Amino acid sequence: MATIEAPAAAPAPHADETRLIEELRSRDGARMPGRDRLVAWLTGGIFLGSAGGLAATAAAPRPAIFILLVLVYAVVSRVNFEVGSGWAIPTQLVLVPMLLILPPALVPLAVAGALVLARAPELLRRRLPIDRVPLLLGSAAHALGPALVLTAAHPKHAWSAWPIYLGALAAQFAFDFAATAPWALVSYGIGPRGHAKEMRWSFMVDASLAPIGLMLGFATSARPAAVLVALPLVGLLAYFARERQVRIDHALELSTAYRGTALLLGDVIEADDAYTGSHSRDVVELTVAVADRLRLDAGHRRDAEFAALLHDIGKVRIPAEIINKPGPLDAAERAIINTHTIEGERMLEQIGGLLGRVGRIVRSCHERWDGGGYPDGLAGADIPLVARIVCCCDAFNAMTTDRPYRKALPLEDARAELLRCSGTQFDPDVAHALLAVAG
Repeated sequence: MATIEAPAAAPAPHADETRLIEELRSRDGARMPGRDRLVAWLTGGIFLGSAGGLAATAAAPRPAIFILLVLVYAVVSRVNFEVGSGWAIPTQLVLVPMLLILPPALVPLAVAGALVLARAPELLRRRLPIDRVPLLLGSAAHALGPALVLTAAHPKHAWSAWPIYLGALAAQFAFDFAATAPWALVSYGIGPRGHAKEMRWSFMVDASLAPIGLMLGFATSARPAAVLVALPLVGLLAYFARERQVRIDHALELSTAYRGTALLLGDVIEADDAYTGSHSRDVVELTVAVADRLRLDAGHRRDAEFAALLHDIGKVRIPAEIINKPGPLDAAERAIINTHTIEGERMLEQIGGLLGRVGRIVRSCHERWDGGGYPDGLAGADIPLVARIVCCCDAFNAMTTDRPYRKALPLEDARAELLRCSGTQFDPDVAHALLAVAG
C-alpha cells in the first residue's frame, strides 16, 4: 500500500524529492493545517461509512484469528520503505492472506484498526497528534477495493481464479489512488496525473508482493495461525528498510551541507559586492523558473539553482576597483574580469562533490550560443544546458537592473533584446522559456 501521508516517488532522493522528504518528516509529528484536517476527516469519514456498511453484511469471524491477523498487520505496517517523497509498506504480505482467511467484507475495518494500533505508542506519548487518526483510517481505503471484488465473486482458493485476484489487485490500486489523490492535491499541489506517476513505485511494490501474499493465503486459509511464518521475511524487509533510511538520512545531510555551503558562498559574494550578491539571488529565481518551464529533472534543477547562485563567485578574486568601476571597462580590465568564470570553477572544485560539478557549469556561464563567448569558445549544444539557462537569465537580469553607469532597460525593451539575441548569444529554446516566465 502507499501511505496517505504523501505520494510515493522514485527511489533516489534528488533535489525536489529531498525537500519533500524533509517536509514529510517534519509534518509526520505535527498538527495538520485546517485544509489538511478537513481532507483527513472527509477521507476517514467516507472510509468508515463504506467499511462499516460492508462489514454489516459479513459473518462473524473467529475472534482469536481476527485479533491475531490485526496484530500481525499492525507489526508489518511499522516497516516503512521511504521511497522518494513517500513510503511503501509491505503489508501486502498480510493483506492478501487476511482477504482469504477472514470474511473479505470485514478486512477494511480490520486494516483500519491495525493501522491505528500500529501508531498507538506515538498517540499515547503524544508524539502523534490525535487529529492524525482520521488520516490513519483513510489510509485503509485501499482494502475496500479487493474486499468488494472478493465479496462479490467468492473465488476458489486456487490459481485458476487468477482473473478475479488480478481484478482485486486492480481495485486495490484504484481505491488507494482515490483515497490519496485529494491529500496530494491539497497538501502538496500535485494533480491527479502527477499523483498517478508518483504512486507507480508503491504500486510496483504491492504488485511484486501480491503473488507471495496469495501463496501464503492459500497455504494458511485452513490453518490461519501459519500466517506467522511471514514474520521472518518481514524482519528481513525491516532490516533493508532501516538500511535505506540510513542512506537517505546521509543523503539529506549531504544535501543540507551543500546547500548551506552554497548559501554561505552567496553571502560571501554579497559581502564583497552588494550588487553582485543581490543580482545572483535574482538570477536564481529566474533560473529555477526557466528550469521548471523546460521540465528539467530534479538533479539538473538543483544544479541550476546552485550554478545561478554561484555563477559570479569568481569575482571575489577580481580587484574591487574593476568590479566597481562606474564606467565601461577597457580591454585589459575586460580580460581580467573574464577570468572570473575560471576562478569560480577553481574555488568550487576545491570544495568538491556536488559543488565541484557546479563549478564546471559556472565555467561555461558566459559562453555564447554562436561560439563567441568565453573562456572556451563553446557553441550550441556543447555548452551545458544549465549554463545556457544561467547565461540567459544573468543577461536578462542585468538588462533590467540599474547599474552605476546606466539605468535599467524597460521590461519590453529587455524582452526585445532577448529576442534579438536569440540564436546568437542565447539558446533559442531557453530564451523563449525565459520570455514565458518573465511576464
